[in-house]
Amino acid sequence: MHRLGFGLSRQLWVVQAGIFLSMLGYGAVFPFEIIYLHETRGFGLGVAGAVVGVLSGAAIVVAPVAGAVIDRFGARATAVVAGLALAGGYGVLAFATTPAIAFGAAALAGIGNGALNPSQSALLASLAPRALLQRASGVSRVAVNVGLGLGAAIGGVVAGFGLEGFVLLFLANAVTYLVYLAILVAVVREDVPPEPVSGGYRQVLRDRALVRFALINVGMIAVGWGVLSWIVPPYARGIGIEPSLIGLLILANAVTVVLVQIPVVKAAEGRGRVGALSLGAATWIVACLLAVAAQEVSVKGAFALLLAAAVVVAVGECLHATAFMPLVADLAPPALRGRYMATAALSWWVGLALAPTLGGQLLAVSPSLALIGAAAVAASTIILLRASEPALPLDVRLIPRPGGYHLERRPRRLV
Repeated sequence: MHRLGFGLSRQLWVVQAGIFLSMLGYGAVFPFEIIYLHETRGFGLGVAGAVVGVLSGAAIVVAPVAGAVIDRFGARATAVVAGLALAGGYGVLAFATTPAIAFGAAALAGIGNGALNPSQSALLASLAPRALLQRASGVSRVAVNVGLGLGAAIGGVVAGFGLEGFVLLFLANAVTYLVYLAILVAVVREDVPPEPVSGGYRQVLRDRALVRFALINVGMIAVGWGVLSWIVPPYARGIGIEPSLIGLLILANAVTVVLVQIPVVKAAEGRGRVGALSLGAATWIVACLLAVAAQEVSVKGAFALLLAAAVVVAVGECLHATAFMPLVADLAPPALRGRYMATAALSWWVGLALAPTLGGQLLAVSPSLALIGAAAVAASTIILLRASEPALPLDVRLIPRPGGYHLERRPRRLV
């Protein structure tokens, strides 16, 4: 198969372009969902927040089911159905004049969300050779961040036109999902699911390594992705930083991922996966402490410290992306890859749900407590990662180095 940059196939690069396009549309709407429902459609803040909550809640419920569907019908077919659900949900949200319509549309989009994440991960794992999984994961992370960043910038401009602008954004998001699906159907060969195995999720739960790392990942996602998204913005406002500057923190994080992800992947190849994950968690401890220190200095100094924290968080995200999903793909028997990826996706959704829920409560008590608590969670994940490393088979402990020596992957017995 002809290969382009970074050793990845032409087919894989085209899929990554489709991921970028779908994230471009999503990035244009997700920062404005509550604003659209509340200010433009006239829903109460509680109702608008509940509608947006359904998007994540439905994904948590659907993710395990999606894993079984992937193993039965294949990753591409599941991704296509998931994308259709997302396109339909966001298309209807564009015209959601009542809460009932909005909740129904959000549920449909949430179902698509819960299925697209694991099916997309399983698809990338099936298209990339084992030695290049970390590169495929890294490029995907860059595509997602570029799409989200550009989408949010475009969305901010278009949303300024009021209802017509919001309708256009939601419809455009639906269209980007449809274009992404067209790319998958046209470019990716039809995947033939392996012979099913008995046991389903009982087999998955027997894999002690997967279960341990999925549970640890809940804490890692809550800190690595949740703190900057939900804890830092209200914390920054509380110490006098303007909203426009808070937006720059998110932009700095996204730009850092784009610039650093590929070098991080190259530097990590041939090194331990647990080491990469632990180093990522350590960067988040540093970021939390920088944020705590921000309340002790001037507003300008506080912004500089939070900007540094956003950059450091991004480096940790890059290390996590290099190690975690490729590790799950390596652990997964082919017949259970969908369920393994769904289990990993579920750990993401749970972590993202816990961050604003628990972090918001701590923030109300003490901003310092919320950030120090997040640092403590990150520190505990390092301890748990190190304690869980012996559960990993020897042949999956290292991030493969393309062209270099690495242990061959062997079939596993789950006990």
